Amino acid sequence: MVMTKIRLLVVDDHPVVRAGLRMLLNGQADMEVIGEAADGVSAVARVRELHPDVVIMDITMEGADGLAATREIKKYRPETKVLVLSMHDSEEYLRQMLKAGATGYVLKEAADTELAVAIRAVYRGEVFIYPSFTRVVLGELVQGEGAGHPQPDSYELLSQREKQVLRLLALGHTNQQIADLLFLSVKTVMTHRANIMEKLDLH
Repeated sequence: MVMTKIRLLVVDDHPVVRAGLRMLLNGQADMEVIGEAADGVSAVARVRELHPDVVIMDITMEGADGLAATREIKKYRPETKVLVLSMHDSEEYLRQMLKAGATGYVLKEAADTELAVAIRAVYRGEVFIYPSFTRVVLGELVQGEGAGHPQPDSYELLSQREKQVLRLLALGHTNQQIADLLFLSVKTVMTHRANIMEKLDLH
């Protein structure tokens, strides 16, 4: 049986970065880099031409940036997932890219360990946020209905185990995978998820 490969488009204005990513990703049995682009304009054109499953998108590039390109790609082809791969450890960039339609954000410094996991997660329709940003995303969500102001200490309400579960959820793991990694039953993981949502007032 032939494995269906995840078709990838790599967008970065540095040729050496694109070459390195192509080598890294083509080394994965379930992935194939089908094209490259050096800026936002050519990225949109390549998406129209190649119909990739996932676009690996840099943010700051010469010419049109990744933000504008992401908006255009999602407008033209909503089913194509956009995964940000950036050197910017920036909350503002994260917020803007998620708003534009990206479903993942990975830092370049962690590409060798996190990128393949992130690609598989967004391809499955999940959201992948690099772990250091988990708190940022929660901060956006934890407003407390009607309270009108953030509750930054809500994260501290979680037990160590709940924080572990939350981090793995942020990495795109399923309940079953989390159960296997933490040596728990799936039912226990689901209980932790419910507790996390209650403590953080997420609906």
